[in-house]
Amino acid sequence: MVAGELLQEHVRADAGAPGDAATISRKSPEVQGGAAAERHAGPTNGALRAGGADADTAQEEEEERESEEKEKEAPPPDERDAMLPNGGAGEAAAKSRETRLFARRFAVLAVFSLSSLVNAFQWIQYSIITNVFTRFYGVSNDKVDWLSIVYMVAYVPLILPATWLLDRKGLRLTALLGSSLNCAGAWLKCVSVSPELFGVTVTAQVICSVAQVFILGLPSRIASVWFGPREVSTACATAVLGNQLGTAIGFLLPPVLVPNTPDDVELTGHNISIMFYGTAAVSTGLFILTVIVIKDRPPLPPSPAQAVLPDSPPEDYSYKQSILNLIKNKAFVLLLISYGIMTGCFYSVSTLLNQMIMTYYENQELNAGRIGLTLVVAGMVGSILCGLWLDHTKTYKMTTLIVYILSFLGMVVFTFTLDLNSIYLVFFTAGVLGFFMTGYLPLGFEFGVEITYPEPEGTSSGLLNAFAQIFGIIFTLIQGKLTTDYNPLAGNLFLCSWILLGILLTALIKSELKRHNVNMGADCKHLQAVPEESPEERTILDNKTNGVSLASSLSFSHETSV
Repeated sequence: MVAGELLQEHVRADAGAPGDAATISRKSPEVQGGAAAERHAGPTNGALRAGGADADTAQEEEEERESEEKEKEAPPPDERDAMLPNGGAGEAAAKSRETRLFARRFAVLAVFSLSSLVNAFQWIQYSIITNVFTRFYGVSNDKVDWLSIVYMVAYVPLILPATWLLDRKGLRLTALLGSSLNCAGAWLKCVSVSPELFGVTVTAQVICSVAQVFILGLPSRIASVWFGPREVSTACATAVLGNQLGTAIGFLLPPVLVPNTPDDVELTGHNISIMFYGTAAVSTGLFILTVIVIKDRPPLPPSPAQAVLPDSPPEDYSYKQSILNLIKNKAFVLLLISYGIMTGCFYSVSTLLNQMIMTYYENQELNAGRIGLTLVVAGMVGSILCGLWLDHTKTYKMTTLIVYILSFLGMVVFTFTLDLNSIYLVFFTAGVLGFFMTGYLPLGFEFGVEITYPEPEGTSSGLLNAFAQIFGIIFTLIQGKLTTDYNPLAGNLFLCSWILLGILLTALIKSELKRHNVNMGADCKHLQAVPEESPEERTILDNKTNGVSLASSLSFSHETSV
């Protein structure tokens, strides 16, 4: 493709310090001064022609006219404040636009990331040792696969209530629900360690999957509400990193803690108990930390983009309308599908990795877990590097598209080298695939927030994750069927074709960085020209969903994309 430029209007709000971003008239000072002088001369000449007018009366009339002229030339007192979410509150409004970063943000990020880590560990802990659990519980491979798929199935119907709760009740309650359910599911698994209690372990995994609904959509909200403009993408990547690290540990620890002992069911049960009780203890500690550390938001907003948004939804806020606004956003719909494809492929590969490796490399359960670890750890590095790159360049679409293309190439290489009887080559190709495929996850979150601002971050992230779960379910079932009936090559080629489609959809996304433009506009010290005399020339973006009125700047920004 040919490199081009995507031009779009700067969407900004009047969020600077008082006096930094006052609106001015299109009329130049010279024209206004000349008109005023001409008007001032009019009454004087009229007084001279009248001849017999009283001098005092003429002076009073002159002073009155001068006062009226000054009032006309000066902007209305509330003109600047009218652009603010609360309609202007003078000194209070100026104070509400103060921004500050708090050290607590790192504790919030750490506790959330660890909670997400444990939840992700519980997602993959069955699939990576599928052969062990099938023997212990006496079930087929597809039933153990469903212990992973249930995470995706539960997410789809519950994401809308979860994001509504996040928007209405805030970050703290949502995080507490996720952490408490995660803890409850972990303890119930401890009770299920018996060959005849497969139904109990399924119930426990369902509870953990519900917990995931309240956890998975929070990275963008935490990053936006607690972190400044120059660190928001890195913070989001770090929050996503917790989930990826949990998956990595889920690949690594279960094969070590629960080795394959097919002739000793009692020993297998003992090993599974150690894994389950350890998970439950960690989950309990994190629940306590969540109660202590997580708050809805800091005392002062961390960025201008947050400062112009209300602390709580206005009375006329409609969650349904917010969803409709996102669905009507063509760029976001394209991102929904492309993000769903990429993340769904990652979920499918992660779930079926053990079966793919075991098809070509017998008795390599431990290495299958290590390959999964390599896949995710490389992705963690990719996530952090992509987050740092976005904070530095703000080239969201270009970065997303390049990472998507490289993920496709990584998937193709992984597919055609899997059966070459070289386990070390599989380690390398899985690492390359993970670096780009997993590194894409925070890119999608942040890109979604940028093109949908000022819609709530939890809503856009929730929809992205919902589509990821839908595609994950479909891809896992189809790839699992192809892998079982034919071979892993057929299943991987199926995923490659979908990733290629995702590249084309990503290329069609119009990149309009609304949140970034608000932050940049608030940092500027120059005056913003907003026409006062010609309303038909004035472009106003009034987003009623959040009660924020954003004015369109006369300047343009561009993001180079491929």
